Amino acid sequence: MKEYWTSLASLLGVLAFCQSLMQSIFPPELRFAFLKFFNRIFHVFSSYCYFDITEIDGVNTNELYNAVQLYLSSSVSIAGNRLSLTRAVNSSSITFGLSNNDSIVDTFNGVTVLWEHVVTQRQTQTFAWRPLPEEKRGFTLRIKKKDKTLILNTYLDYIMERANEIRRKNQDRLLYTNSRGGSLDSRGHPWESVPFKHPSTFETLAMDPRKKQQIMDDLKDFAEGQVFYQKTGRAWKRGYLLYGPPGTGKSSMIAAMANYLGYDIYDLELTEVHSNSELRKLLMKTSSKSIIVIEDIDCSINLTNRKKNSSNVSSQRSYYDAETRNGSGSGSGGSGEEGGNGNTITLSGLLNFTDGLWSCCGSERIFVFTTNHIEKLDPALLRSGRMDMHIYMSFCNFPSLKILLKNYLGYGVEDINGDVLKEMEMVVEKAEMTPADVSEALIKNRRDKEKAIRELLEDLKSRGERNVKDGKLRGGSGNLTELEVVEEQEKRAIDSQNEDEDHDEEEIELEDNICKTRED
Repeated sequence: MKEYWTSLASLLGVLAFCQSLMQSIFPPELRFAFLKFFNRIFHVFSSYCYFDITEIDGVNTNELYNAVQLYLSSSVSIAGNRLSLTRAVNSSSITFGLSNNDSIVDTFNGVTVLWEHVVTQRQTQTFAWRPLPEEKRGFTLRIKKKDKTLILNTYLDYIMERANEIRRKNQDRLLYTNSRGGSLDSRGHPWESVPFKHPSTFETLAMDPRKKQQIMDDLKDFAEGQVFYQKTGRAWKRGYLLYGPPGTGKSSMIAAMANYLGYDIYDLELTEVHSNSELRKLLMKTSSKSIIVIEDIDCSINLTNRKKNSSNVSSQRSYYDAETRNGSGSGSGGSGEEGGNGNTITLSGLLNFTDGLWSCCGSERIFVFTTNHIEKLDPALLRSGRMDMHIYMSFCNFPSLKILLKNYLGYGVEDINGDVLKEMEMVVEKAEMTPADVSEALIKNRRDKEKAIRELLEDLKSRGERNVKDGKLRGGSGNLTELEVVEEQEKRAIDSQNEDEDHDEEEIELEDNICKTRED
């Protein structure tokens, strides 16, 4: 045993002597060149290639590093027992990622790659305008050389897209409103925001399930339709018009749309916008993947049916004069878009906002207008391309009543007496109660569920009898179904549009005759 340790000590001594001899014969520069040459030879014969993605690119943060870190946090195949946990600003969820010098295997289109999180100590900085972190962080991507083209062309783009989706999903949604009088906030933005916490979803929305599914499918097709919109040459945007009596859930529908898609909401208050140019600037400052909302557009400013505002032809003023359609409603005292005091948004400015060139300055945007009186709106606002889908928010029907009973009382169909359920089904259409009215009737008696059911049935019966007696049911006839009501309102809007087009042609012909008379 003693001879073994003596031999080992002699061997170590020889190795130390050889190392000192090598250092004295070969200078550091020569050794570095030798190692570099050896690595190059190794990479030539290796079947792998390596890519380094550093946290800091010069003095700026590398966006690709953050995207890779976020993308890998969504994987469940993390190799290793140590993970790092993070929680971003304005986020309600915690994400995990690779710890220092840990690795993970990922698969993309059948290709296996290896990611390694490399963390090393940074050399001491003598002087720098912007001090760098003490640790040097980065990811090393190892792939096979034959897969290099596939990875560089599509894999990294896929990582960026997935990271944006994860970031949007983890981040709390925001509700924006335009600042009072067009003023800017401390950061120079015209929008002020608060966290959006509305709990409304399509599951809890009081609406016929078939109609809800149709809307959800349309929203899903829009959100996943980037390639389709590019192929057809259309701007990636869509418009929805929500109309119906007050209390039918138009605001809840908007919240459900935002929660379903994960979009922010921009609540545009038109009365605080003073000109068309200011309206365009607000549009430019909205983000993609957002819903731009104008609620009660028929009450915001005077942008109603043009036929009512341009009937006086004898004044010989062109229909397209901004003064006849300004937001203040006055027919004189203005001088174009910026003339006069108060709100001077024109119908033309609002139409360009939703469907003009400026509406294409972003992508994946949804415009939502709400109104209680669709017949009051100018038909130009209603056409496809501006308001692509018209959604009638109706009075409470039996399917929506069942949803409200489930929401507020936790009652399913099997929990309610069959006779009571049949009575409700018979009278709910005649009662013409809005979901808001039904919800209030259930809320005030939610501690006594049987009493809530009983009083709701009595309320439905009394309202139904009163409506039938007074002839107020469904527009006075007492026999129109919901579908017929929608068709009637749409028909009125189309007829109004045709009348306006005929009126416009008469005005143009009159102006042409005036011009010819002046030339003669």
